[in-house]
Amino acid sequence: MKIGITYDLKSDYLKEGFTEEEAAEFDREDTIDAIDNALIELGFQTDRIGHIRNLIDRLSKGHRWDLVFNICEGMYGLGREAQVPSVLDVYRIPYVFSDSVVLGFALHKAFTKRIVRDAGIATPDFCMINNSNDVAKVDIPFPLFLKPLAEGTSKGVASDSVVNNKDELKKTADKLLLKFNQPVLVERYMPGREFTVALIGTGKKATALGVMEVILSHEAEQGVYSYYNKENYKKVVKYSLVEDEIGQSCKQLALKVWTLLECRDAGRLDIRLDLDGTPNFIEINPLAGLHPEHSDLPIMARLQGISFVEIIKMIMDSATERIKNI
Repeated sequence: MKIGITYDLKSDYLKEGFTEEEAAEFDREDTIDAIDNALIELGFQTDRIGHIRNLIDRLSKGHRWDLVFNICEGMYGLGREAQVPSVLDVYRIPYVFSDSVVLGFALHKAFTKRIVRDAGIATPDFCMINNSNDVAKVDIPFPLFLKPLAEGTSKGVASDSVVNNKDELKKTADKLLLKFNQPVLVERYMPGREFTVALIGTGKKATALGVMEVILSHEAEQGVYSYYNKENYKKVVKYSLVEDEIGQSCKQLALKVWTLLECRDAGRLDIRLDLDGTPNFIEINPLAGLHPEHSDLPIMARLQGISFVEIIKMIMDSATERIKNI
């Protein structure tokens, strides 16, 4: 089975003049090496394609694959993660992970929260700030939590993301609007413990691989799983598997959201507890990072004794079973 691999390489964008933070979601060479080597070890023939421009060029020359292992994040637009799947849909080439519809709305955190809220699943009260004038319209009780509407890897999340009054709200909102040139999501701040849940599989066969608590040290930026904390996780973050009653509640919530949104193959979902200790949906990542050492999903698997090759096998088993029915 011939597997194409599509990805955005961080070094390519750094060479073009993008900053480390702008390229934060893109993959390092060792991530692509690890995925490629794992697929080969599992018996697949691989072909590294690269970013969407390479994909379009290759397709125009007649190149085809049985399945594409797609981890492209894209650079521009709120639908950037959906661009490669949309192109592959045109050519009727199946791919790993969620389809273009899911990747399109999942990156838009407010759209996703509306769907989740309408299904009766707990999520913090929220609104959007589209411009500086919208700040005055925010009527959610403080403290609040602010982040860019459509970013990942905690881009734009820092200690000043938690705001306690209108002055702080305006200062942080204006900063994020200017820096990221997109709306800002405003949520009621959840002060409780923070968890991330790994999901494997599709539909009724989906399972929660595990629940991992994110515990910040005294040296970390407090109260938020920030960009700084993620980049320096070895020094300031401790990860711990959670298998008690709270862990089971998080698994149930995560699976409910995963199947509701019709996500596929693998991904992650973030949860925080409110003042009453109730798990609340924060956001979903149906295109989770796969660096074998630094990404949350492989870290969670490693804590359970699951190798990187085994993770890739689980993902491929889900994807290949799906495409049998296409």
